[in-house]
Amino acid sequence: MRSKDYGEDVLAGNWRLPRKGRIPEIPADRDLVVEDPDSGFCGAVVACGKDEVTLEDRFGKRRVFPLAVAGFLLDGRPVTLVRPGPRRTGPAISASGSVYVQGHRARVALESRIYVEGVHDAELVEKIWGHDLRVEDVAVEYLEGVDDLPLIVEEFEPGPGRRLGVLVDHLVPGSKESRIAARITSPHVLVCGHPFIDVWQAVKPRALGIRAWPEVPRGFDWKEGICARLGWPGDTGAAWRRILGSVRSYADLEPELLGRVEELIDFVTAKE
Repeated sequence: MRSKDYGEDVLAGNWRLPRKGRIPEIPADRDLVVEDPDSGFCGAVVACGKDEVTLEDRFGKRRVFPLAVAGFLLDGRPVTLVRPGPRRTGPAISASGSVYVQGHRARVALESRIYVEGVHDAELVEKIWGHDLRVEDVAVEYLEGVDDLPLIVEEFEPGPGRRLGVLVDHLVPGSKESRIAARITSPHVLVCGHPFIDVWQAVKPRALGIRAWPEVPRGFDWKEGICARLGWPGDTGAAWRRILGSVRSYADLEPELLGRVEELIDFVTAKE
């Protein structure tokens, strides 16, 4: 199978030469995901020496490659990896990209809450925004779907100082989820969501070492279809653990999810 990233014919001329300008030099920082175009090996940087870099793929296999000019692909484009410079001193950064608050002590959670659809959504939010949410004293709970969302909102009794933020999967025009969300009219409730069929798709393919998320025809179980098309075992629980394990920071998530979670956090922590 030929990838369109390499053009019509990788042997026609030198694909390593950029069409415009020079090939960018990228520091081989830990966890940077790149591909060796010659072997097709794709993995995250785990070590970098003077002349070589070590990559680890999603199965834990490691290989060492030379730091050659245009020796790797980053998002399908040739780059030159260089040895990282000295680490900058400064405040620690959390997985969400915010400043890590040292010595924070747990307190009673705010009455405001964030609800997500399922346990996978909750685990992903916890992995990336868990520190931020604990600093803000916001609890996250999962609903097991949104079919009963209007009743759940009513039982929550939102009001001043008791806000509710809801993250919904596949919130696109004309979807069942969009019709349910339209029934929520309280000014103390914010329902927003991402366009993906499932939160799995909110993880960037490159974090998993794949080109793109496969298409699954309607009428088939989406998660099982994904596993089959990626050649993974049919255990969707194990598949999710593999996906979640590939996420190291906000950089591994799509902007459509990042923006919505940040919006919900801002909403439930806003002063009234």
